[in-house]
Amino acid sequence: MRDAVTSLIKNYDIVGRYLDRDAMDSLKSYFATGTARVQAAEAINSNAASLVKQAGKKLFDELPELIRPSGNAYTTRRYAACLRDMDYYLRYASYALVAGNTDVLDERVLQGLRETYNSLGVPIGPTVIGISILKELVKEQVSQAGVEPGPWLDRPFDHMARELSETDV
Repeated sequence: MRDAVTSLIKNYDIVGRYLDRDAMDSLKSYFATGTARVQAAEAINSNAASLVKQAGKKLFDELPELIRPSGNAYTTRRYAACLRDMDYYLRYASYALVAGNTDVLDERVLQGLRETYNSLGVPIGPTVIGISILKELVKEQVSQAGVEPGPWLDRPFDHMARELSETDV
């Protein structure tokens, strides 16, 4: 797992280049949003259980077929597994926020997840919808904590949703 600074330096080192204006702008952005990213992670950590519970309720309200007989979240075990996975996405999104980088999501969440879900018959669509719901709830929670959400807050959630939605993986 790398943060934005480590990733940036590694990429420039690989090609043997000095940090240019784009690199400096990336570093400035990383440091300028640092406090907000940490405060957002604190808001997530303090309210994780509630966020996951709300996201699950909203997901199942939008897609009630998931909790009906033969639905993928029908039975207590499957329902609990769905909420567990949502908690997992939220936790790793908070790590990515603090790092200012989505590498942790690729390494610890996304690598092989799509294939695993497909082999288990877990639909990707509702997973992506659940991640999007989490994003909106987190934005509300972070705003309530007095932090102005920015593109940096969307990035981890959008990255997971985009990567899981890929059809050419």
